[in-house]
Amino acid sequence: MGILDIFENATEAPQIDRVRHVPRLRTLRVARSERVTPGMLRLTLSGADLADFRSDGFDDHLKVFLPEGGARRDYTPRWFDAAAGTLAIDFALHEGGAVSGWALAARQGDSIDISGPKSSTIVSPDIGRWLLVGDETALPAIGRCIEEARHGVEITSVVAVADPGERQLWVTRAVHTQHWVYRPLQAAADPMALLEALRAVDLRPDTFVWVAAEASVARAVRDHLVDDRGHPRNWIKAGGYWVEGRAGGKERLG
Repeated sequence: MGILDIFENATEAPQIDRVRHVPRLRTLRVARSERVTPGMLRLTLSGADLADFRSDGFDDHLKVFLPEGGARRDYTPRWFDAAAGTLAIDFALHEGGAVSGWALAARQGDSIDISGPKSSTIVSPDIGRWLLVGDETALPAIGRCIEEARHGVEITSVVAVADPGERQLWVTRAVHTQHWVYRPLQAAADPMALLEALRAVDLRPDTFVWVAAEASVARAVRDHLVDDRGHPRNWIKAGGYWVEGRAGGKERLG
């Protein structure tokens, strides 16, 4: 049996469901601020407005609104503790970022408005093998996916960060293999480091691939996996979490 026959036997699209939510504006307060790494800041938020908050997918997005200036950006809920009434959001820090600048200056008791998620994308729980690929902006979703995975799921992560100090540790029930790729932040829109690392990663046809990075990088990764590695396109979900040169830009790549 050739490799094409193997892929043909495993390319039935995995079940992906979208759960709709009714978004509303919520005013929350900063309960805690902590550095996860030198380049990643976590704010834990609390407030009565979280009473009916829902986030069912590891890569959900909510909008964060700055108190002044009207800027708003999409962020992943890192975790939500309904019993404690707390929501954590991780901010990848970078020079000139309006929201990351606010997050750095935020202190306990400061208020912030959020809205969403509008929906959650739920990938079939029957999938037993994952490949997660991304950069700093994808780390909240990647970390959440790894931590929420059920026992025995095989997950490989390939993440590009600035240096070893940006590595994160996750506690998981999954069988997790991690690959860290180092490149300067100035090269975050260059896909070469991730592509080189991916060439050494074993990729079975029953692997669900999730990719998020700068839009052109995510596109290059997706195209490499489909065109060069022959991976079924309907087993890949890729997104541009940001677009070089465009504040607040993002692209859905399929």
